[in-house]
Amino acid sequence: MASSSSSYVPPHLRSSSSSSLQQTRPTIRNTITETLETDQSKLFYSSSSSSAFNASTRRTYSSSYNSSSSSSSKDLSPIEPVFEQWKPSERVSRLKPEQIEEVRLRLNVDVNVTSGSSPAPAPIESFADMCLHSSIMKDIAFHEYTRPTSIQAQAMPVALSGKDLLGCAETGSGKTAAFTIPMIQHCLAQPPIRRGDGPLALVLAPTRELAQQIEKEVKAFSRSLESFRTSIVVGGTNMAEQRSELKAGVNIVVATPGRFIDHLQQGNTSLSRISFVVLDEADRMLDMGFEPQIREVMRNLPKKHQTLLFSATMPVEIEALAQEYLTSPVQVKVGKVSSPTANVSQNLEKVAESEKIDRLLALLVEESSQAERSCHPFPLTIVFVERKTRCDEIAEALVAQGLRAVALHGGRSQSEREAALHDFRNGSTDILVATDVASRGLDVTGVAHVVNLDLPKTMEDYVHRIGRTGRAGSIGQATSLYTDRDMFLVAHIKKAIADVESGNTVAFATGKVARRKEREAAAAHREARNGLSKLTVVSPTSINVEDKYKYMLAPTDMKGEGAADEAWED
Repeated sequence: MASSSSSYVPPHLRSSSSSSLQQTRPTIRNTITETLETDQSKLFYSSSSSSAFNASTRRTYSSSYNSSSSSSSKDLSPIEPVFEQWKPSERVSRLKPEQIEEVRLRLNVDVNVTSGSSPAPAPIESFADMCLHSSIMKDIAFHEYTRPTSIQAQAMPVALSGKDLLGCAETGSGKTAAFTIPMIQHCLAQPPIRRGDGPLALVLAPTRELAQQIEKEVKAFSRSLESFRTSIVVGGTNMAEQRSELKAGVNIVVATPGRFIDHLQQGNTSLSRISFVVLDEADRMLDMGFEPQIREVMRNLPKKHQTLLFSATMPVEIEALAQEYLTSPVQVKVGKVSSPTANVSQNLEKVAESEKIDRLLALLVEESSQAERSCHPFPLTIVFVERKTRCDEIAEALVAQGLRAVALHGGRSQSEREAALHDFRNGSTDILVATDVASRGLDVTGVAHVVNLDLPKTMEDYVHRIGRTGRAGSIGQATSLYTDRDMFLVAHIKKAIADVESGNTVAFATGKVARRKEREAAAAHREARNGLSKLTVVSPTSINVEDKYKYMLAPTDMKGEGAADEAWED
């Protein structure tokens, strides 16, 4: 677990020894401006998975602590966090080990504890048996949550018991409520927030859209609590309003890592009272280059805190992060993580690159006609494309065909992105044309169809994309248009579909290193195909390229390898 620290200390004010660190702390209230690009080594942390900021995330760090803020914070005496002794209902407490295993088997939950640790709490299939605060139970009933999902049934008891948690569940499994409800319960046990205090709990998420969804869930389960305050801290929005909220005192902050660090640098908030931390979609945060910011937060937390880490995949980078910052975590895994869901009907269609847009228009116009004939609304559809400019182009082409479409990508302003999602969620727009900014974490009820106009580079990203449909037990459809350049990935998709249909486990490597290797393998595959195509022009012998290179899809080639590192937009 990270070492204790009463307040945030920017990296450029730290030295390698603890004694010199103590000497520098009294100076942090001075206004200091320093460009970290002059010394990137200060952005490296003592971990094998640490890396320096890339060009897109390098910035000038400005630490401004105004005198009024610092003086008010200075007068606040430290408050120790409270970790209540939680117990489930008597009925659950009386469950025998064999009964607990039977429930986990029924829920399709795997639970592992660190060697020498106490057993994990039993899964609980009823919110009433979790003995939650009465206000939370009132809000659960208000939102008509009838029974916990699999991840909620096991992860919530772990979180409520005060243990660190490493959660891994397929998309659409309800994991947001799995950490939101215990987090609110924890906050209610703490001494009141004072003006100048930092938050009691912190959730870090990779994108603005996911942060907004999490905050919405927090508000849903704290609606009955009049004095319970939440703040969302993301880029692209008014920083002054966020500063005002933070300084007034909030119970929970939901943030993207970069913007939260900005507020810490400016002295608008602190880490001194945080005792509950959630890293959501941690795999994507690492993919997007947020590892330095995550480490900055984690290493400066108070000694007494509980950490929950949720990830849709479990690459080596996540395992390393968990090993460093989680203490004897309980690992909860639900379902076949990182595999194409059996709830989604997947169709692959080969077309020439020049014919893709025409095929998409024909497909969606026909869908619109079928909906009209059957007097049904047009099914909510997400169309994934590779580039921002292509995203706008496709949306305009669909609108020209009389379809209601809107574009969502990292090049649009925050207000435009929020408006696009709002229109899509409330049904005033039927088609969302998006880049991979919408491939993870985006939860829109009722998405019936996902179309990959451009296939992604890796299997992992494909799984996340099609996971936008077929959520929460519903049935979805995925259509992917592909060309010769996609044959390496298409072969993997076909194999995964066959494995899902036959009930076999679908396994492939995940993470930044794995994706880079997968992209390299795909490039080598295309190069080999191109070489053979040239040979066929000279040689009269016909060669089946796909059969010839099936050896490249052998499991031994993919073990510990996988997909390439994407250039994320957000």
